[in-house]
Amino acid sequence: MRTTSERRRLFRPGATAVAVLVGAGVAFAHTLTGAPVAGPAMAASPGGHGLPDTGALERSPTTAPPAPNPVLPFNAKLTSQDIPVPGGGVRSGACSGALVAPQWVVTAGHCFHDLKDARIGGRPPYTMTVTVGRLKDSDPGGHTAEVVDVRQSPVNDLAVAKLSTSIEDIVPVTLSETRPTVGEQLQFAGWGSHSATVLGPSDHLKRGHFKVSGIDQATLEALPVGTRTVENGPCPEDSGGPFFVSGDDRTGRLVAIVNTGPPCPQPGPETIARVDVVAAWIREQTG
Repeated sequence: MRTTSERRRLFRPGATAVAVLVGAGVAFAHTLTGAPVAGPAMAASPGGHGLPDTGALERSPTTAPPAPNPVLPFNAKLTSQDIPVPGGGVRSGACSGALVAPQWVVTAGHCFHDLKDARIGGRPPYTMTVTVGRLKDSDPGGHTAEVVDVRQSPVNDLAVAKLSTSIEDIVPVTLSETRPTVGEQLQFAGWGSHSATVLGPSDHLKRGHFKVSGIDQATLEALPVGTRTVENGPCPEDSGGPFFVSGDDRTGRLVAIVNTGPPCPQPGPETIARVDVVAAWIREQTG
């Protein structure tokens, strides 16, 4: 298990910041870039006054929005572009998670923090956008919302985050209620990077298979089944990614979430936060 100091990001003050990280499952920063986006043009009305043709709007057929991807629709990608850093400026970063109630996702507690990297609750001091129900960024379906409240677990590095809107067409994961067993098979899903050094979240959901190799009071250790790669194991920005059991690739039972681990894709156990020890607490927050 990595120490707190090993998990913390290192920042360089300035208008933008770059974080240097070691270890899987840690949210990180990368340099912010961007370009202005033009707004939509307004079509002129037949009368020539620059107003839309409301008659044409009324005649347009109503189409239903695309449905979420049916494969693991409960998975969540968390991204932010305006996380404050010491000395001024902002950085970007990301985490992973899972929908546990129509308006709540679970993720790693350290995904929400102050300038000293201490975990915090309440409304975050930066914009965290959550996308649920996609397998890749280009998917047309799914839902996007912002985090409006955070509740930090009292016993491990886990948090639940409230969304600005409720998601009603995706079945949330159920919460594991019993102590895991050594050797138990788990699936992993996350949106983290494909490298321990080349920073940036994935544009598609990564998936892998693990087995429980050790059990602690509030955490588990898990080893990969087969050869670990950056596509099937946690890397930076996979923090909060679910370790779960699923029999249909659509619904799942959440057993743990990503916290820390070895530099990806090197061998070694992942340290993941147990869900069964906080299942009742999660229900209290999200009920």
